[in-house]
Amino acid sequence: MDLKMIGTKGNEGTHQAADAVFGRDFNQALVHQLVVAYQAKARLGTRAQKDRGAVRHSTRKPWRQKGTGRARAGMTSSPLWRGGGKIFPNSPDENFSQKINRKMYRAGICSILSQLAREDRIRVVDEFRLEQPKTKLLAQKVKSMGFEQLLVITDEVDQNLALSSRNLPNVEVIAVRHANPVALVRYPNVLLTKAALAKLEELLK
Repeated sequence: MDLKMIGTKGNEGTHQAADAVFGRDFNQALVHQLVVAYQAKARLGTRAQKDRGAVRHSTRKPWRQKGTGRARAGMTSSPLWRGGGKIFPNSPDENFSQKINRKMYRAGICSILSQLAREDRIRVVDEFRLEQPKTKLLAQKVKSMGFEQLLVITDEVDQNLALSSRNLPNVEVIAVRHANPVALVRYPNVLLTKAALAKLEELLK
């Protein structure tokens, strides 16, 4: 699979990439499962409800067992009563994670990268660096390459890139080890450095 290379002033030929990573068929069901599992794992259990043992109610029997004509009741903290506890309450330590094994994860990432390559949304660059940690310089550099929304994947994110990109809502710079399905799906264009491409192929083969 040949990926187009790009410089600061336009295209500069092609770069050979591994077909095992960039030449796979698109598996929509697997990609969907991957994205949902990734987002679910980042979800925090911030909800808390009380069961019948945690609700502050009297344990006195509301009325006698027989003779009133009403249904028998033991205490007002029953889940059947208004103001009572929940039967299956949400807890702060709730675990929303879904299991995705390593083979499925690698296949899903390769499927996304292959589809991006087929849609001509991946570009390769020799290196991507900034001399100073300035957001304006990064914005100008991205614009000069012809991009508005861009995901940049490098082998290592230095301090200049990290500081320059954190205030740009449409540009994200991440290292290869932090490449994830949500970021790959979110951005319309992906820029890979040669070193990052080599590492990516080594991890996903």
